[in-house]
Amino acid sequence: MASRLLQAASRRGQGMSLYPLVPGIFKRGESSLSHSVNNPVLPTTVQEYSKSSTGLCKVTTLPNGIRVASENTPGHFSAVGVYVDAGSRYETSDTRGVSHILDRLAFKSTANKSADEIVGEVESLGGNIMCSSSRESIMYQSAIFSQDLERAISLFSDVICRPNIDPLEVEEQRQTALYEIEEIWSKPEMILPEILHTVAYENNTLGNPLLCPPENLERMTPELIRSYMKTWYRPERMVITACGAEHEKVVELAVKHFGQVPVSESPMDSVETHSKALKRQAETVKKPSLVQSLFGSKGPTAYEIATEPARYTGGSHMMDVPDLPLTHVYIAFEGLSIDDKDIYALATLQILLGGGGSFSAGGPGKGMYSRLFTNVLNQHYWVESCQAFNHCYTDSGLFGIAGSCRPEYTNALVEVMCRELDSIGRSDGNNQRVTDAELSRAKNQLKSSLLMNLESRMVQLEDLGRQVQVHGKKTGIDEMLERIDRVDLEELRRVASRVVRGAVGVTSGGSGKATIVLQGDMRGLKDVSKMVEKYGLGS
Repeated sequence: MASRLLQAASRRGQGMSLYPLVPGIFKRGESSLSHSVNNPVLPTTVQEYSKSSTGLCKVTTLPNGIRVASENTPGHFSAVGVYVDAGSRYETSDTRGVSHILDRLAFKSTANKSADEIVGEVESLGGNIMCSSSRESIMYQSAIFSQDLERAISLFSDVICRPNIDPLEVEEQRQTALYEIEEIWSKPEMILPEILHTVAYENNTLGNPLLCPPENLERMTPELIRSYMKTWYRPERMVITACGAEHEKVVELAVKHFGQVPVSESPMDSVETHSKALKRQAETVKKPSLVQSLFGSKGPTAYEIATEPARYTGGSHMMDVPDLPLTHVYIAFEGLSIDDKDIYALATLQILLGGGGSFSAGGPGKGMYSRLFTNVLNQHYWVESCQAFNHCYTDSGLFGIAGSCRPEYTNALVEVMCRELDSIGRSDGNNQRVTDAELSRAKNQLKSSLLMNLESRMVQLEDLGRQVQVHGKKTGIDEMLERIDRVDLEELRRVASRVVRGAVGVTSGGSGKATIVLQGDMRGLKDVSKMVEKYGLGS
């Protein structure tokens, strides 16, 4: 969706994730047309993709609720994917980790084919075929030759609608998942963002781990996995997306291979539940006990889980690992949701801060003039890395800086990071305040990165699929570029202050506190929370 596209653009600018045999599993120029495929009349929404492109974004809803979206932009390859509104934020204490196992089981045996036959089919298609789970989606994606469109959609139909969930295959994936978890835990740059989310959203939604907790692996039984799929793999929570293909052909194939998925008895439409979660978040600000009161003693229903808003808690977590050569520091605050009017200013702010590693190949267009390069990496030889991040979700986000250094410089690194976060929201005479030149450069980098990312079929595919999944339509690239252009210094400083001073919680119900995570040698470390408070960060 647009949030992931903005994040991908930010990373580039810095240089720097059933039913037949498993019962029940199953802005511009916008207009409405009728589409006929094998007799049914299916409503289709058409949107202009961009003034500079002849392609159109079209969205058709099948009778069972599945949305089919396409952009017929030219190219030698096509991309097709299926996006399921599921993921770790919808897991409970009983199902925690199931999304991780599900994406590992994606291309195993089905009612129609053995695991070897599925692998053979994937390899014969060539291209790039994958499944991945995230906090808010499970994504089946492929980049293929245009003539293989039906084979890819047929394959996705088989693995999504008719998986065997064989006990031997589940056991095999439990073992390989344990190895994967141990490998990731040994790499601070991979595991610390996960721990950051766990601390920032303690015991709720976005704080649920992407990786299956090792102690939960034994709970990952075929029965549990089928139950999870029955709950969340509903047609109204699925989007079939294609780029580089004729919309009428995509709809025809969707009807053929997914049209028989039964309508849900109790619909939980993805667009409706995301909208409801935002409404509940606003209500929670006024009535803090509302969310808890909706959950009875028997636990939340699937609909309550689907509409539960993220609750930012903040907090700190220190991991003393004396033998690590570097100490890693993360300081974050509650960021903005993709629907927030300030999201483009915040994305610009991330580009402006930029950063990277001490051995980054800096150069024009690679962030060498970003603040964290000029003010931190180029000034302090002992800083190993320092980089801004912006994780954006449907109802919340995380914004901050991550850095690393040798243990004896940890206190100094925290001070430097706090100084940079403090300066971006200042409008006084401080010589560290943001300038017009910095803002103009950051906006141009963000716009060019957005456009370059959209040259990738897979990025274009995911952006379309997630936007339609959450909003039912797409925000065009022209509108995104226009909104970036409208960001001025006053707005940038206001948004920066809103985030780093903890004011996002006024509208989200979050705590406003900073989220602090450190890993490394803690000897001689001062009180990091007090250092953060000294600069007026958080609330």
